[in-house]
Amino acid sequence: MAELLQGKPIADKIKQTVAKDAQNFKNQYGIAPLLCAVQLGNNHAAQLYIKAQKKTAEQLGISYRVYNLSLQTTHNQVVELIKQLNHEKNVHGIILGCPLPKHLNVEKIICYINPCKDVEGIHPENLGNIVLANEAVIPCTACAVMEILQSINIDLYGKEAVIVGHSKIVGKPLALLLLNKFATTTVCHIATAKQGMLIEHIKRAEILLVAVGKPNLVRGIWIKQGAVVVDIGINRVGNKVIGDVEFEEAFKRAAFITPVPGGVGPLTVAILMRNLLKTAKMQSIGKK
Repeated sequence: MAELLQGKPIADKIKQTVAKDAQNFKNQYGIAPLLCAVQLGNNHAAQLYIKAQKKTAEQLGISYRVYNLSLQTTHNQVVELIKQLNHEKNVHGIILGCPLPKHLNVEKIICYINPCKDVEGIHPENLGNIVLANEAVIPCTACAVMEILQSINIDLYGKEAVIVGHSKIVGKPLALLLLNKFATTTVCHIATAKQGMLIEHIKRAEILLVAVGKPNLVRGIWIKQGAVVVDIGINRVGNKVIGDVEFEEAFKRAAFITPVPGGVGPLTVAILMRNLLKTAKMQSIGKK
């Protein structure tokens, strides 16, 4: 039977540190760190995420401002707002609410965010820095996974780590973070499955990390006995929220496993706020 890896206790510790840092920042510079969210339209999931961010920010002594734009807002209008926020000295972080309307290209727009204000760590410069093992600001979900692994004091050196899913903001940066810890890292994706090799890779994983967004994609019987399983997927099936891993059977075989919900999810907002304090300090050095 596995031990559950709950995200909330780790998140609570991070929040305690962030609250202290936010107060120290305010004492030193006379203002609270400010996070600005740019949101287009009324996407329900995005609204819930922003509501959670705002609530957490207020609890930690962080200022939070939302810019609600219409779905008809043009590329140039979004870019002009971001440029304005880049130049505002009291704005320490910018987050772009996704998904964007189809006429907007999120990857192009992200490039206009000042890397020093990119609290999600998804600007090309910040993603590139991970290659150089400069991990000051990294994507929140990938960072959450690393925090979970760190919480069990696992030595990643040489371990067989298998990532299922190769998205730009989770799978790929997570692979680099694991490589920086000298884990033997394999990334699986749709082509791996089409070649009939997915199960073989999963079966040898000492550390399995799954981020695809397909309920019960990974069968529990594929899990290596004693493996560490981090399920990053969030899927709504009927009235339930479940992960990408068939939990009940995986729970019997793994040494550690994250629940869904309650595993990676609670950590992401806490890490977002920690990233904000990092960017605020980076911008404020020498400005006192």
